[in-house]
Amino acid sequence: MTRYLISFDDGAMNFPEEELPEVAKASHEVVRQARDAGVWVFGGGLQRQQASVVATDGTVTDGPYPETKAVVGGFSVIDVPSREDALEWAAKMAAACRCAQEVREILPDPTD
Repeated sequence: MTRYLISFDDGAMNFPEEELPEVAKASHEVVRQARDAGVWVFGGGLQRQQASVVATDGTVTDGPYPETKAVVGGFSVIDVPSREDALEWAAKMAAACRCAQEVREILPDPTD
């Protein structure tokens, strides 16, 4: 099977604050379904804050870099047989979170 990263941009969830409990419930239900299907690996929302960037020399700066337009707001990693399966899970997540999801294949571990 192949692992896929499904993610959305910070700030992409544009709905009224009072709807957050409903969105959270729907999102948790999709995660439960993914766990029950045996495809869930890991995921979660990211704290809305500026990231720290660690350079190759160990220097730490506040990030993301100024030219970055969007940062990841949340993500899921799933392990499925095909890209089509990943897109189906992304569609469920998009509906639950009420925002578009980006799907990217994770390269296999060369040591496996």
